[in-house]
Amino acid sequence: MTKSNLPEMNNVGIVVENLDNAVSFFTEIGLTLEGRMVIEGEWAGRVTGLGNQAVAVAMMVTPDGHSRLELSQFLTPKTVEDHRTSPVNALGYLRVMFRVDNLEELLGRLLKLGAVMVGEVVNYENLYRLCYIRGTEGLLIGLAERLDSQTTKAI
Repeated sequence: MTKSNLPEMNNVGIVVENLDNAVSFFTEIGLTLEGRMVIEGEWAGRVTGLGNQAVAVAMMVTPDGHSRLELSQFLTPKTVEDHRTSPVNALGYLRVMFRVDNLEELLGRLLKLGAVMVGEVVNYENLYRLCYIRGTEGLLIGLAERLDSQTTKAI
């Protein structure tokens, strides 16, 4: 494949109950609201297989501009399943990991907003300090602070 034929990831999507709360939470992490809209109609349901639907969507972008998080709140049809309390080893389970500059400071702010630690902050091979939290609506969020700024090893 030539470089122009390679796929480019556009975004990762998460369905939420309260779009405003989710936007506020991810703004606290450092993402910026790129735009908001309602996507509705039979055409949208043909893509998802849900039939006629209405979904409020907020697109969040990372500070580097390379990654996006699409937050969706289904207005119709209503959500039918809830995977937020599934353990991290459940098939298809979703978590989002963010590299952050000051883990302790951000973690303190997020805990004040109601986030809950899943385990503890750990040191991974003196390359990263990382942890999992349950953020807004119980979503699993990973936070990783790079300890060695010269490393290129990915989490």
